Amino acid sequence: MKYSIFILIAVLTLVSCQKSKEVSKIVGQDWLLGKWENKSEDGDLLEIWSKVNDSLFIGESYFIKENDTLHSEKIELQQRGENLVYVSTIKGQNNDKPVDFKHNIEIEKQLVFENPKNDYPRKIVYKPIAKDRIFIEVSGIQLDKPSSIRYSMKKTE
Repeated sequence: MKYSIFILIAVLTLVSCQKSKEVSKIVGQDWLLGKWENKSEDGDLLEIWSKVNDSLFIGESYFIKENDTLHSEKIELQQRGENLVYVSTIKGQNNDKPVDFKHNIEIEKQLVFENPKNDYPRKIVYKPIAKDRIFIEVSGIQLDKPSSIRYSMKKTE
């Protein structure tokens, strides 16, 4: 009887420790939360992230010129088992279905997401450069040529 109880406790401990490892990949990314802006002559880029729980952040991205929203996107950062996944849904693209980008764990101190099957973007990079600033790079293939955009954003909330 004592041996069975010991085995049960050991199994439960292992399972609970394993779950905390899974969650830790997203928990350390709280620096992404908040409202980010990049204002330029071309228009205003806004990205807003909020935490739903320890395995899901949700966000929205908008590019606004004057009073027109030229681009909008629903985004999520999801912990799926051992993987961190960036999910992008853009109305009017990909039949309004989400596109997944897998986290590249080999690159430290930044979030790098990749989907080599997607034309554009194929790679999305978020890099914190200060407490209130991030650098973002989006790259892929457009019109059969490599293409990328880079910009920094300032945290406003």
